[in-house]
Amino acid sequence: MKSSSFIIKSILLIVGCFSFIQSFSQASWEVDMLRNINHNPPSSDLWRGISSTAKPIAVAAPLGMAAVALINKDKKLMQKAYEVAGSLVIATIATQGLKTIVGRPRPYATYTGIYPDVVETDKSFPSGHVSTAFSTAAAVSIQCKKWYVTVPFYAWATGVGYSRMYLGQHYPSDVLAGAAVGIGSAYLAHWLNQKFFVKKK
Repeated sequence: MKSSSFIIKSILLIVGCFSFIQSFSQASWEVDMLRNINHNPPSSDLWRGISSTAKPIAVAAPLGMAAVALINKDKKLMQKAYEVAGSLVIATIATQGLKTIVGRPRPYATYTGIYPDVVETDKSFPSGHVSTAFSTAAAVSIQCKKWYVTVPFYAWATGVGYSRMYLGQHYPSDVLAGAAVGIGSAYLAHWLNQKFFVKKK
C-alpha cells in the first residue's frame, strides 16, 4: 500500500508541476527572455561545446563507475552505477513521452527573431539535453554527497540548460521542465533501487 501511495503522490506532483509550468508557456516574458539570450547567429563555441557534452557525460558517468567497480570488485559501486544508468533511462522515457503528449513546436518554428544553431525536427517540451544532464547530476550527487562533486555536476547541468536557450532550441519553461524531469528521475531511480534491489540488513 505504501508503495502504491508513493507512486500515486509522485504522479500527481509531477502532473501538477507540469500544469503550472505549462500555464506560463509561450508567455510574452518567456519569448522576450529567449530572444535576449539567443544570438544571431548563435556561434559561441563555448555554448555549443557545453550543449554537446550532455549525452556523452550522461553515458560516461555510469560506465566509468561500472568500470571502477569491476576493477575493484566493488558490488556496492556497481549497484550505484546501475542506479545512475536507471535514472538516465527513466529521464529519457519520460522526456520522450512528454514531447509526444505536449507536442510543443520549437520556438523558432513559432516566433520570429529566434535563431537556431541547427533546425531540429522533434518537439520542444521538455528539453532532452537538460533532462539528461540533470538526471546525471542528481543521480551522481545522490551517490556521492560531496560538495566538490555536486557543485561541478549541477553547474555543468545548468550550463547545458543555458546553452539550449542560447542556441535557440528551447524556451525557458522547456529547460525548467527538463531539469524537473531529470532530478525527479534520479530520485525515482534511487527509490526503486532502495525498494527492490538493495538488500536490507
